[in-house]
Amino acid sequence: MTANGTILEVKDLQVFYGAIQALRGISIEVPAGQVVALIGANGAGKTTTLRAISKMLRPSTGSLRFLGEDVTRLASHELVARGMAHAPEGRGIFLNLTVRENLDLGAYLRRDKDAIARDAERVFGLFPILAERRSQVAGTLSGGEQQMLAVGRALMSSPKLMLLDEPSLGLAPQVVERIFAVLREVNDAGVALLLVEQNAHKALQLAHRAYVLETGNVVMTGTGKELLASPEVRKAYLGE
Repeated sequence: MTANGTILEVKDLQVFYGAIQALRGISIEVPAGQVVALIGANGAGKTTTLRAISKMLRPSTGSLRFLGEDVTRLASHELVARGMAHAPEGRGIFLNLTVRENLDLGAYLRRDKDAIARDAERVFGLFPILAERRSQVAGTLSGGEQQMLAVGRALMSSPKLMLLDEPSLGLAPQVVERIFAVLREVNDAGVALLLVEQNAHKALQLAHRAYVLETGNVVMTGTGKELLASPEVRKAYLGE
Protein backbone atom coordinates (compact mmCIF):
# COMPACT_ATOMS: atom_id res chain seq x y z
CA MET A 1 0.00 0.00 0.00
CA THR A 2 1.25 3.48 -0.80
CA ALA A 3 2.00 6.06 1.86
CA ASN A 4 -1.29 7.84 1.13
CA GLY A 5 -3.27 4.65 1.75
CA THR A 6 -4.07 3.85 -1.89
CA ILE A 7 -4.54 0.14 -2.64
CA LEU A 8 -4.77 0.51 -6.45
CA GLU A 9 -3.32 3.18 -8.73
CA VAL A 10 -4.09 3.08 -12.44
CA LYS A 11 -2.30 5.57 -14.68
CA ASP A 12 -2.82 6.35 -18.36
CA LEU A 13 -4.44 3.02 -19.28
CA GLN A 14 -4.94 2.64 -23.02
CA VAL A 15 -6.56 -0.39 -24.66
CA PHE A 16 -7.20 -1.12 -28.33
CA TYR A 17 -9.51 -3.69 -29.90
CA GLY A 18 -7.78 -3.94 -33.27
CA ALA A 19 -7.87 -0.42 -34.71
CA ILE A 20 -10.54 0.77 -32.24
CA GLN A 21 -9.29 2.54 -29.11
CA ALA A 22 -11.47 1.50 -26.17
CA LEU A 23 -9.59 3.31 -23.37
CA ARG A 24 -7.90 6.65 -23.97
CA GLY A 25 -5.64 7.11 -20.97
CA ILE A 26 -7.76 6.17 -17.92
CA SER A 27 -6.31 7.12 -14.53
CA ILE A 28 -8.12 6.11 -11.34
CA GLU A 29 -7.29 5.36 -7.70
CA VAL A 30 -8.90 3.07 -5.14
CA PRO A 31 -8.13 4.07 -1.54
CA ALA A 32 -7.68 1.21 0.92
CA GLY A 33 -10.96 -0.01 2.41
CA GLN A 34 -13.16 2.14 0.14
CA VAL A 35 -15.77 1.53 -2.55
CA VAL A 36 -15.05 3.18 -5.91
CA ALA A 37 -17.68 3.04 -8.67
CA LEU A 38 -17.28 3.45 -12.43
CA ILE A 39 -20.44 4.66 -14.14
CA GLY A 40 -21.21 5.52 -17.74
CA ALA A 41 -23.25 4.48 -20.75
CA ASN A 42 -22.81 1.15 -22.54
CA GLY A 43 -19.57 1.23 -24.53
CA ALA A 44 -17.96 3.86 -22.27
CA GLY A 45 -15.10 1.50 -21.36
CA LYS A 46 -16.10 0.39 -17.87
CA THR A 47 -15.81 -3.39 -18.40
CA THR A 48 -12.64 -2.90 -20.45
CA THR A 49 -11.11 -0.96 -17.54
CA LEU A 50 -11.77 -3.82 -15.10
CA ARG A 51 -10.50 -6.41 -17.57
CA ALA A 52 -7.32 -4.44 -18.17
CA ILE A 53 -6.70 -4.03 -14.43
CA SER A 54 -7.14 -7.77 -13.73
CA LYS A 55 -5.12 -8.67 -16.87
CA MET A 56 -7.94 -10.45 -18.64
CA LEU A 57 -6.91 -7.95 -21.33
CA ARG A 58 -3.44 -6.61 -22.01
CA PRO A 59 -3.31 -2.80 -22.07
CA SER A 60 -1.10 -1.21 -24.74
CA THR A 61 0.14 1.52 -22.38
CA GLY A 62 -0.28 2.52 -18.78
CA SER A 63 0.89 1.45 -15.35
CA LEU A 64 -0.72 -0.38 -12.44
CA ARG A 65 0.32 -0.25 -8.81
CA PHE A 66 -1.34 -2.62 -6.35
CA LEU A 67 -0.55 -2.55 -2.62
CA GLY A 68 2.32 -0.17 -3.39
CA GLU A 69 3.99 -2.50 -5.93
CA ASP A 70 4.28 -2.05 -9.68
CA VAL A 71 2.21 -4.94 -11.08
CA THR A 72 2.00 -3.68 -14.67
CA ARG A 73 3.68 -6.80 -16.06
CA LEU A 74 2.10 -9.42 -13.83
CA ALA A 75 -0.38 -12.04 -15.06
CA SER A 76 -3.92 -12.55 -13.72
CA HIS A 77 -3.07 -15.45 -11.40
CA GLU A 78 -0.20 -13.44 -9.87
CA LEU A 79 -2.62 -10.61 -9.07
CA VAL A 80 -5.04 -13.10 -7.47
CA ALA A 81 -2.20 -14.41 -5.31
CA ARG A 82 -1.49 -10.84 -4.16
CA GLY A 83 -5.11 -10.21 -3.18
CA MET A 84 -7.09 -9.04 -6.22
CA ALA A 85 -10.32 -10.83 -7.20
CA HIS A 86 -12.51 -10.19 -10.26
CA ALA A 87 -16.19 -11.18 -10.47
CA PRO A 88 -16.71 -10.64 -14.21
CA GLU A 89 -19.80 -9.61 -16.13
CA GLY A 90 -21.81 -12.71 -17.06
CA ARG A 91 -20.77 -14.42 -13.78
CA GLY A 92 -18.30 -16.90 -15.33
CA ILE A 93 -19.13 -19.69 -12.91
CA PHE A 94 -18.63 -23.39 -13.72
CA LEU A 95 -22.13 -24.55 -14.60
CA ASN A 96 -21.35 -28.29 -14.43
CA LEU A 97 -19.84 -28.10 -10.92
CA THR A 98 -21.67 -27.83 -7.60
CA VAL A 99 -21.97 -24.63 -5.60
CA ARG A 100 -19.37 -25.85 -3.10
CA GLU A 101 -16.97 -26.94 -5.88
CA ASN A 102 -17.26 -23.47 -7.44
CA LEU A 103 -16.39 -21.89 -4.09
CA ASP A 104 -13.42 -24.23 -3.65
CA LEU A 105 -12.13 -23.17 -7.08
CA GLY A 106 -12.21 -19.57 -5.90
CA ALA A 107 -9.61 -20.61 -3.31
CA TYR A 108 -7.44 -22.60 -5.73
CA LEU A 109 -4.24 -20.66 -4.92
CA ARG A 110 -4.67 -21.05 -1.17
CA ARG A 111 -3.28 -23.88 0.99
CA ASP A 112 -4.87 -22.99 4.36
CA LYS A 113 -7.58 -25.65 4.41
CA ASP A 114 -9.12 -24.70 7.77
CA ALA A 115 -9.40 -21.03 6.76
CA ILE A 116 -10.86 -22.03 3.36
CA ALA A 117 -13.57 -24.04 5.14
CA ARG A 118 -14.29 -21.06 7.43
CA ASP A 119 -14.52 -18.72 4.44
CA ALA A 120 -16.93 -21.07 2.67
CA GLU A 121 -19.16 -21.03 5.76
CA ARG A 122 -18.89 -17.22 5.80
CA VAL A 123 -20.13 -17.12 2.19
CA PHE A 124 -23.01 -19.42 3.15
CA GLY A 125 -23.77 -17.01 6.01
CA LEU A 126 -23.85 -14.05 3.61
CA PHE A 127 -25.99 -15.94 1.09
CA PRO A 128 -28.11 -18.50 2.99
CA ILE A 129 -29.77 -19.70 -0.23
CA LEU A 130 -26.35 -20.95 -1.39
CA ALA A 131 -26.01 -22.94 1.83
CA GLU A 132 -29.26 -24.72 0.96
CA ARG A 133 -27.93 -25.39 -2.53
CA ARG A 134 -24.31 -26.27 -1.69
CA SER A 135 -24.51 -29.70 -3.39
CA GLN A 136 -26.57 -28.46 -6.34
CA VAL A 137 -25.03 -28.09 -9.80
CA ALA A 138 -24.50 -24.38 -10.50
CA GLY A 139 -26.18 -24.55 -13.91
CA THR A 140 -29.50 -25.30 -12.21
CA LEU A 141 -29.42 -22.12 -10.07
CA SER A 142 -31.49 -19.03 -10.87
CA GLY A 143 -29.72 -15.98 -12.31
CA GLY A 144 -29.71 -14.29 -8.92
CA GLU A 145 -28.28 -17.35 -7.19
CA GLN A 146 -25.57 -17.61 -9.86
CA GLN A 147 -24.64 -13.96 -9.24
CA MET A 148 -24.44 -14.62 -5.51
CA LEU A 149 -22.17 -17.57 -6.27
CA ALA A 150 -19.92 -15.39 -8.47
CA VAL A 151 -19.52 -12.89 -5.63
CA GLY A 152 -18.99 -15.70 -3.12
CA ARG A 153 -16.36 -17.37 -5.30
CA ALA A 154 -14.45 -14.08 -5.60
CA LEU A 155 -14.50 -13.78 -1.79
CA MET A 156 -12.96 -17.25 -1.47
CA SER A 157 -9.58 -15.98 -2.69
CA SER A 158 -9.45 -13.84 0.50
CA PRO A 159 -9.11 -10.60 -1.50
CA LYS A 160 -7.97 -7.17 -0.38
CA LEU A 161 -9.58 -5.69 -3.51
CA MET A 162 -12.61 -7.00 -5.43
CA LEU A 163 -13.45 -5.93 -8.98
CA LEU A 164 -17.17 -6.39 -9.63
CA ASP A 165 -18.67 -6.06 -13.10
CA GLU A 166 -22.44 -5.45 -13.24
CA PRO A 167 -23.39 -7.48 -10.15
CA SER A 168 -27.06 -6.43 -10.41
CA LEU A 169 -27.55 -6.92 -14.16
CA GLY A 170 -30.89 -8.57 -14.99
CA LEU A 171 -31.73 -9.45 -11.40
CA ALA A 172 -34.99 -9.06 -9.48
CA PRO A 173 -35.09 -6.01 -7.14
CA GLN A 174 -35.01 -8.07 -3.92
CA VAL A 175 -31.93 -9.97 -5.16
CA VAL A 176 -30.24 -6.66 -6.04
CA GLU A 177 -30.92 -5.43 -2.50
CA ARG A 178 -29.34 -8.60 -1.03
CA ILE A 179 -26.25 -8.36 -3.21
CA PHE A 180 -25.69 -4.69 -2.37
CA ALA A 181 -26.21 -5.40 1.35
CA VAL A 182 -23.52 -8.10 1.11
CA LEU A 183 -21.16 -5.75 -0.76
CA ARG A 184 -21.57 -3.19 2.02
CA GLU A 185 -20.86 -5.89 4.62
CA VAL A 186 -17.76 -7.06 2.71
CA ASN A 187 -16.52 -3.47 2.49
CA ASP A 188 -17.23 -2.89 6.20
CA ALA A 189 -14.95 -5.89 6.86
CA GLY A 190 -12.10 -3.99 5.15
CA VAL A 191 -12.19 -5.22 1.54
CA ALA A 192 -11.88 -2.44 -1.06
CA LEU A 193 -14.31 -2.63 -4.00
CA LEU A 194 -14.04 -1.34 -7.57
CA LEU A 195 -17.56 -1.56 -8.94
CA VAL A 196 -18.92 -1.27 -12.47
CA GLU A 197 -22.68 -0.98 -12.28
CA GLN A 198 -25.44 0.00 -14.72
CA ASN A 199 -27.65 0.91 -11.75
CA ALA A 200 -25.88 4.23 -11.18
CA HIS A 201 -28.13 5.21 -8.28
CA LYS A 202 -27.28 2.07 -6.29
CA ALA A 203 -23.59 2.33 -7.19
CA LEU A 204 -23.31 5.98 -6.09
CA GLN A 205 -25.18 5.29 -2.84
CA LEU A 206 -22.61 2.60 -1.98
CA ALA A 207 -19.50 4.36 -3.33
CA HIS A 208 -17.14 6.58 -1.36
CA ARG A 209 -15.83 7.87 -4.68
CA ALA A 210 -16.87 7.49 -8.32
CA TYR A 211 -15.65 8.15 -11.84
CA VAL A 212 -17.83 8.88 -14.86
CA LEU A 213 -16.54 7.35 -18.11
CA GLU A 214 -17.47 8.45 -21.63
CA THR A 215 -15.95 6.92 -24.79
CA GLY A 216 -12.87 5.66 -22.97
CA ASN A 217 -12.17 8.84 -20.99
CA VAL A 218 -12.76 9.89 -17.38
CA VAL A 219 -14.98 12.98 -17.72
CA MET A 220 -15.98 13.55 -14.08
CA THR A 221 -15.02 12.37 -10.63
CA GLY A 222 -16.16 13.07 -7.10
CA THR A 223 -17.60 11.46 -4.00
CA GLY A 224 -20.65 9.26 -4.43
CA LYS A 225 -22.76 11.99 -2.76
CA GLU A 226 -21.38 14.72 -5.03
CA LEU A 227 -22.18 12.78 -8.18
CA LEU A 228 -25.65 11.81 -6.89
CA ALA A 229 -26.32 15.54 -6.49
CA SER A 230 -24.81 16.55 -9.87
CA PRO A 231 -27.45 17.78 -12.35
CA GLU A 232 -25.43 16.37 -15.30
CA VAL A 233 -25.16 12.93 -13.70
CA ARG A 234 -28.82 12.94 -12.65
CA LYS A 235 -29.91 13.77 -16.19
CA ALA A 236 -27.54 11.40 -18.03
CA TYR A 237 -27.41 8.36 -15.72
CA LEU A 238 -30.22 8.58 -13.16
CA GLY A 239 -33.04 9.12 -15.65
CA GLU A 240 -34.08 12.52 -14.29
